[in-house]
Amino acid sequence: MKLTTLGGSAAGVGTGQGCSSYLVQSDASSLVLDMGPNTLLELRKHVDYRQLDGIVISHLHADHILDLVALRYMLNYNPVSAQGLLPLHLPPDGIATLERIAAAYEAPETGIEWFTSVFDVQQYDPAGSVTIGDLTCTFASTIHYIPCWAIRVHFSDDSGDLLYTADTGPAADLDDFGSGVHVLLAEGMARDDSDEAFEERGHLTPAEAGELASRIGAHTLVLTHLWEENDPADSIRRATTAFNGNVIRAIPGMEVAWQR
Repeated sequence: MKLTTLGGSAAGVGTGQGCSSYLVQSDASSLVLDMGPNTLLELRKHVDYRQLDGIVISHLHADHILDLVALRYMLNYNPVSAQGLLPLHLPPDGIATLERIAAAYEAPETGIEWFTSVFDVQQYDPAGSVTIGDLTCTFASTIHYIPCWAIRVHFSDDSGDLLYTADTGPAADLDDFGSGVHVLLAEGMARDDSDEAFEERGHLTPAEAGELASRIGAHTLVLTHLWEENDPADSIRRATTAFNGNVIRAIPGMEVAWQR
């Protein structure tokens, strides 16, 4: 099983790095979690985007979905066409959001057909699951400024699951949902001196990401959604104070492979 970072910057792109997007692969299937700006370029280095088995979106902030527009243009106009529609799984209100984007980029009367010409667009029920090849995604709500869902990717060969926190504050209850995963892909954008109330804060500190990794028994913590201006090396150090497993910074092209 393999995780490849396509972008790990926070709400805005970094130097040579896009925002949140992650390629997850089994021996048989490949999916992308989120599609933030400036990440399609990295995706093309690792797989043929036409051959993806699906894309799953955690929430509808621009730093997690903007390259869906770039990918739509690629699929529509590239001289080498895809063999079929690319499955795109959106959270609740996702279709309405894409309709607004289409109207802004094409014409006021344009609707979801602007996207469904190249994507098989579905809205998932967070209480259910999404199956992509031999991978299954389940969901848990997080604490964020808009509705957002953490995603657990279940591998059918029992090689060890992956939990992607997406954007979340520390008050979210992800312990049971993430229990026993092999890899925790967790954001760490918040500063220790944040003045937001604990119950309302929409991001984790690096130490809180480490604490979550420790509580759920993860083997590896991949720390993502970081501002380069906040000294990522120090963020890694702070995460390691709470978690004694492997801690890695998510940068473009970074790969983590595992098996049981």
